[in-house]
Amino acid sequence: MTRKFIYTSLSIFLLSLVFFSCSARYSKDQIRFGIEAAQMQLWDEAIFRWKKVISLEPNNSSAHNNLAVAYEKKGMFEDAEKEYLKALDLDPDNERIQSNYEKFKQDIEQKNSTEKKDEIQAKKEKKNEK
Repeated sequence: MTRKFIYTSLSIFLLSLVFFSCSARYSKDQIRFGIEAAQMQLWDEAIFRWKKVISLEPNNSSAHNNLAVAYEKKGMFEDAEKEYLKALDLDPDNERIQSNYEKFKQDIEQKNSTEKKDEIQAKKEKKNEK
């Protein structure tokens, strides 16, 4: 091998190491910023941060889980379920993700039940008015 090839290969390898270490640090910072935003109920900012992480690390189950929670808080239930399922697909044994998803399903069931009861009550009231 020529010296030029060895130097070029070594340079590419070193640059890759620097890039990936910076990328990992960047992702951790974005997750932390997202958590801080969520703690202040700034859900749009949290969503923005966690989407950035996912664009860099599509297999980051924590980022998908956090994004699901943010979508849930914003009432974006279809998006939330999609993200919960993605997080579970990536990390099926993660108890935190499992717990969040179970709570999400219970909340959706309760919400649907309440909406049905309200609908029935409204129909009864309308019928009694006639």
